Parts: sequence; structure tokens; C-alpha cells
Amino acid sequence: MGKKKGGQAASSDDFLQTLEDFTSKENWDKFFTLRGKDDSFEWYAEWPQLRDSLLPLLRDSSSSSSSSSSSGSLQILVPGCGNSRLTEHLYDAGFRDITNVDFSKVVISDMLRRNIRTRPELRWRVMDITKMQLADESFDTVLDKGALDALMEPEVGTKLGNQYLSEAKRVLKPGGKFICLTLAESHVLALLFSRFRFGWKMTVHSISQKRSKLKTFMVVAEKEKSIVLHEIVSSFDLLSLGGNDTQASGMFEALESENKIRRDCNNGSDLFYSHEDLKLGIKGDLAELNEGRRIKFTLGCQGSNFSYRAVLLDAQKQTEPFVYHCGVFLVPKTRAHEWLFCSEEGQWQVVESSQAARLIMVYLDNSHSGVSMGDIQNDLSPMVAQLAPRNDDEAARIPYMMASDGIKKRTTVHEVTSSLTGQVVVEDVVYESTPSNPGGLSPSDDLAFRRLVFKRTEYLIQSEALLVEDGEIVDQKEKIKNVSQSKRKGNKKGNQEPSGPIVRVSHDYLASSYHTGIISGFALVSSYLKKTESCGKMVKTVIIGLGAGLLPMFLHGCLPFFNIEAVELDPVMLDVGKDYFGFTQNDRLTVHIADGIKFIGDITNSETSSEKISSAVSTKSNGDSTASNLEGRRCPDILIIDVDSADLSGGLTCPASEFIEETFLLSVKRALPQHGLFVVNLVSRSQSVKDMVVSRMKKVFDHLFSLQLEEEDDVNVVLFGLCSESVIGESDIPESAVILEELLKCQRLETKQSIIDAANKLKCLK
Repeated sequence: MGKKKGGQAASSDDFLQTLEDFTSKENWDKFFTLRGKDDSFEWYAEWPQLRDSLLPLLRDSSSSSSSSSSSGSLQILVPGCGNSRLTEHLYDAGFRDITNVDFSKVVISDMLRRNIRTRPELRWRVMDITKMQLADESFDTVLDKGALDALMEPEVGTKLGNQYLSEAKRVLKPGGKFICLTLAESHVLALLFSRFRFGWKMTVHSISQKRSKLKTFMVVAEKEKSIVLHEIVSSFDLLSLGGNDTQASGMFEALESENKIRRDCNNGSDLFYSHEDLKLGIKGDLAELNEGRRIKFTLGCQGSNFSYRAVLLDAQKQTEPFVYHCGVFLVPKTRAHEWLFCSEEGQWQVVESSQAARLIMVYLDNSHSGVSMGDIQNDLSPMVAQLAPRNDDEAARIPYMMASDGIKKRTTVHEVTSSLTGQVVVEDVVYESTPSNPGGLSPSDDLAFRRLVFKRTEYLIQSEALLVEDGEIVDQKEKIKNVSQSKRKGNKKGNQEPSGPIVRVSHDYLASSYHTGIISGFALVSSYLKKTESCGKMVKTVIIGLGAGLLPMFLHGCLPFFNIEAVELDPVMLDVGKDYFGFTQNDRLTVHIADGIKFIGDITNSETSSEKISSAVSTKSNGDSTASNLEGRRCPDILIIDVDSADLSGGLTCPASEFIEETFLLSVKRALPQHGLFVVNLVSRSQSVKDMVVSRMKKVFDHLFSLQLEEEDDVNVVLFGLCSESVIGESDIPESAVILEELLKCQRLETKQSIIDAANKLKCLK
């Protein structure tokens, strides 16, 4: 319903307009005091408009109720009754067994005095409708005229509405009806439809109005003994409601959206169920273990402080000896994206290692930030107990396990805030388990890594590098102290020499799997690369997005015939790369502080051919600025987009949305030669977003390849666009990968092998 705003209260109706909180008992007491016992106030429709729709429903309930043989004995509950005359009209129509409740003592006293003589059988009770002192399954009908709408204050959220609906469902008998008169605001419908899915038959009716422009809808949910999921049936169409006005359109959108969810569920789609759905038995009897059962659901109910996303998993082999009959595994937000926790295959591995017959995996998010694990456990425990399988040992405990953030030791080396990038952190870490095996060292060795972290995107690790000492990998975590003491690492020294061994960033190791993926795509143009190298020429490569400078430094070292230009919008990144990641510029590696979109546009718009520019450059001295400018405008052979997005609302983590717009993609194609290669690092959890990017690139480029990074569990994919009409097919990739392997001058054989392995996984999309 939302808040009503208005001017000074000159009458009781004016006061309603200034009522600040529809959930406040004190406000309602004041309101009903102003109106008096004989001045009734009708929310929404008057009795003449309600009568023809409501009475048939109630009489149908009378005829079908097992405990009632007449309308007079139909047990009706009117929650949040206020001073509406609805109850009085129902009494006069023959319905005598009516209980009216409201949390305002003022209005209950007024209504009792008003009806004690003329309608003595009516019952009036002061009661909070979110905590009703009424027996389970004690009413045939719960008749709500605006109560749910009043509880759904935007500032309050859904908590009170959820509590109230739980109570309404509890007190209804099987076969009973919940009848809700509502203005059908979107947030009200979203809650109402979702809470009456399994085991309820739902219909929606429109109530004709004569005075108000707003429409009143009557939502009827009938409680069934089965847990069948029905689609919602409406007794009207959009045209009959007056066409495309906001209220009617909103109702139809809500109906369409909810019915799609119900159809998907009936078709076996992998949906999130509610905790209440599971208790109803929609996925079977939870008291029994069901080998290999996996259910995604949401936790959070009346009395809970938080809501949670969760997965219930019954071990795939129930014959195993289990240590626990049920366990809870908490996954922190920083690790929720990892394959082990977000993929089904990974989740089964966690179940196996937990030694629990049933594991409930709970995912924490931003709403749990700053909350102690003790509070989380106390909040979850009552709900988890309801989900545990039957066990003969009543004293058996349910253990809580948690995935750590994977860091054994963390040292902050540098922090800086950029006006463009926000807060940036350079940190050195030792992982609890080594993410890979560089140099063939034992996984038990403590390897130190340096990371560049962007705080604007929840713990986005933009760059990661291996730390080495005197040509060796750092394998003692204590040496990490020496890194932070110097405050300037890589090739830049501080004012004082550190007391211990100096460590540096290794530029011949790829800690980021997507960097490996990007380079693997060079196999698609390896024949051109080999021809260029054999002729003693240079391959121009442009990288949009410098980060810590690790990708350009690796390319500079392992592909000596590459001329590399990095384009970075934020000058702070260049300073961080130089001071903490050993990034350096020379005649084969330069950085432009510029806008990447404009940089490519300038190349596209240049009327000078790449051949003329190359010729001009060859006649100029190395220090000539004209030569530098001309060289900067030369068409690249390879163009790589490796930038993150500051705006995550569109579902893109990488790249920024401007870099996948069709206009930019067309500009890229014009900038590249026929043998050119375009590479995009794409990160998104939304399949529809990824499909959209792929569709756009298919439209622009003659051929499109992709590499799915399995370790990122379908979140990270690298796309490769080719401009030439003649290109290698998937069957030619192994041979092209061999050529790339010959070209790579990697000191670490493991790194080279990982690139070639990735190249052989390239898939043709067009």
C-alpha cells in the first residue's frame, strides 16, 4: 500500500492521508479515535461491489466444507478488520460464525459496542495478526480486506507480510480459502503468489469500482490436501480492465511471470524452492534420506533474522559409513563463485569430504556482512533441525562446517584510492593450498603470490603474480614480511634496503587462468605469427586495460617478435604496476594513458594506411614524437580487451559494456587487418548476457571461437573474433597449437603446456 502523504489533518480523511506508518498500532489507535465508532472507513470496494463476487465463494465453501452444513456455521476469520462494515454485511447475509481481530484496542472496543445488541454472535478480539493466538486449522475462510497491503510497507519489507501469511495458512482447514482483497501492487503480488504455490489452487478476480480510479482485485487461494502446483486462473482479460493502464498491466505481468515459474517447475526445471515448500513435501519426505537427492531452496521464515540461499544434498551412496547424519556447510561470499561450491559436481565432492549423509550447503552474501558466525548459526539452527533426516540417535548433533577464504597468510603491501577505479589494494598472500604447481614444486610448499584487488567489485582479484627470490620461487611464508617492509617491489627500490632477501614478481608465470586462455587463442593465427617472425617483422599487439601489467610483461618475454602497446585510462594503475609488479616500458612495450574506445576509434578513422605509417616510422629517429604518434595509429594485428566494469547492474563483470556495443565491435573490425585477431575476456554469471555478447560478435566477425575456463565454472569465457573469411576449423587447431608451442619462449615448461592444453579446447561458434 505504501505511505500516504498529504497536508495538515483537517478531518479524519485528511488524517488518513498523513498516516506515516500503516504498521503502527499507535497511528491506527489515533485514526480510529478521530473517526469514532459510527464512522466506518472502507478500504477499496464497498459492499454492493463486493457482494456478487464474494457471496458465491463463501456459499461454495459452505457446501464443500466437511464441518459445516450451512452458511451460518461457516467459520470465518477477518484479520485487520478495522471499522469496516464488511463483517456486518456478512452477518446480515447469514454468516454468523465470524471472528474479527485487530491490534487496535480502540477499534475493537468501538466495533463491539456498535454490534453487541444487533449482532450478538460476532466475536471481536484484540490481536496482532502476525502472531495470532488461534488454533491450527480452525477456520474455513480467512477474509482479508487490505490487511496484507497495510503490512507491506516499503520501509518494512516483506517480514511482517511473511509472518502474517504464515499465520493465515496455519489457521485454515484443508479445503479452506484465503480470500485477499488487494490493490495488487507488484511487491504484494510477488509475496502473495510465491507463498501460495504448492498445495494451493489460486484464482484472481477483478472487483468493479464506481467511484475510485484504482481497481480492487480478489485473490483466492484454496488449501488442498495434495501438493500439486497449479497455474493461477484469472476471471478477466487485460481489455476488460481498461487496457494498458499501469495497475492492470502490472497485474498481468505478475500473473505471467508467476505462471511461467509454475510451468517451469512442473516441467522439472532447476528452481529454487522455499523452506516452506520443502516442509510441505514438494520434493518428497525430508525425514527420509534419498540417495543423490539435490534441492536448491531458500531458507528464512517467521522468527528468522536473515534469508539464505541453500542446497540440500543427500549423499550419492547411502551405504557409506557416515560420521554425521546431517551437517551444515557455510560458504562465504568471496568463495561462492568457485567451481567447488557453485557447480553440482563440485558440491558432490564437498558432500563426500564432509562425511555427512545429508549436507545443507548455505551461501552467505552481503546481508550477512558484519554478523558473527555464532549469530548465523543460532539463526539457522531451528530451520536446519526441520530439514534434518530422521535419526534414531536423538542426541546426534548437527555440525557446522565452513569454507575458509583459502588464505593462510595475508599482508597488505599498499593501498591507494583512485578517482577512476576506487579503492585499490596490493596484498601478498600464501594460500592454504597452492592453486597450481609452478616449477614442479610440491603442493605442500608455501608459495607467495602478489594480488591486485579492486574493492569496487566485491573482492575482484584483477591481477595475481607469483613471487620469486633470486630466480627461485618463494616457498617460505616468513619471507612475505620482507616484501611489505620495502614498500616498493619489482624493479623499484625503496630508500632503504630491506633487511632480508629481496623478492620480485615472476613475469614468466601466469597465475590467472584467463591470461592463459587469452594467449591460447593465438593458435588461431599461429601461421601468420610464424610467417611474420621468420621474416624478421614485428606483430603489433594492443591490450586495452593494463591492470598490474602482468599480461603485457609475459607477452614481452615469451614472444620477442611482439610489439606491445597497453592502453589504460587510470594513471594510478601504471604507477601501481611499476612500483609493485615490476612493470617496465621499453622500445617493444609502451603504455598510453587514454580512453580505449577513443584509441581504437582514432585508428579506425585514420586515413593513413598501416604500410605508410610503418614506412614513416622507419625513417624517424627513436626519440621523434611524430614517429611515436604515427606508430601509435598503426593497425594492430591482435587486439585484446581486458578491462573490468564499474557498473555491475547489467550483469557484466568484464568487460565494461561499452566494449561489447555493436558500434565498437564494428570499429574494431575496421581497425583490424584481414589476418587480425580480436580477443575479449568475458565474465558474467548471466547466461543471457553471455548469449547477447556472443550474438553481437557473431553478427560482426566472420568467425568466432570461444574458450570456456572450466576452473571458473562457466563464469569466465574468452571470445576470439576473426576478420578473415578463410580461417582454420576446429580440426586444424591441434596443428596450429604445435606452431604456437614452437613460437613461445617460456622458461617454465608447465606454463607453456597449460597454454597449449587450453588451445586444444578452443571451440568454433561461427
